[in-house]
Amino acid sequence: MHVLTAIISILAVIGWGDWRNWQKYHTTLLFFALGNLVYNFLTANYFLWRMHSDFITNHTLTEMLYTFIIFPATGILFLGNAPEGFTKQTLHMLRWIAIYAVWEYIYTLTGHIEYQYGWTLGWSIVALFFMFPLLKLHVKHPLLTYVFFALVSVGFLWWFDVPVHLPVEERANYGQ
Repeated sequence: MHVLTAIISILAVIGWGDWRNWQKYHTTLLFFALGNLVYNFLTANYFLWRMHSDFITNHTLTEMLYTFIIFPATGILFLGNAPEGFTKQTLHMLRWIAIYAVWEYIYTLTGHIEYQYGWTLGWSIVALFFMFPLLKLHVKHPLLTYVFFALVSVGFLWWFDVPVHLPVEERANYGQ
């Protein structure tokens, strides 16, 4: 399923993405990748959600597929097709939130994602309401976006009691 998602993402970017102007979105695509890498680093051995591999042999390689193919493709499609005007931009953002939410729901049905430590599909949807506006904001105000990203990240880490204060190897037994 994850490999299929990558293939669909690549085909979608070729067909509808502004991939010829990828340099215009480059720093925001790096921000998107950074967000996923930060999540995986800070929650290592205490993942709130975890992708179950299919053709790819493990969670780490699956996350690399998302970090370096699927999320940049999403960024190019989302940013490159963003309309003008507040109402149209809001609808565009809601469309992308819905796409991601439905896709993740399918993952839950097929067993390709597992939630842990209180995280649910509902929380993923809440996170999407932060993610897509932050991507849009990053294009024009990157420093402000990093501040908001840090605040949101700290909020989620605190809310879900992620034991970032412990070494990675001790996190799996935290709270048990």
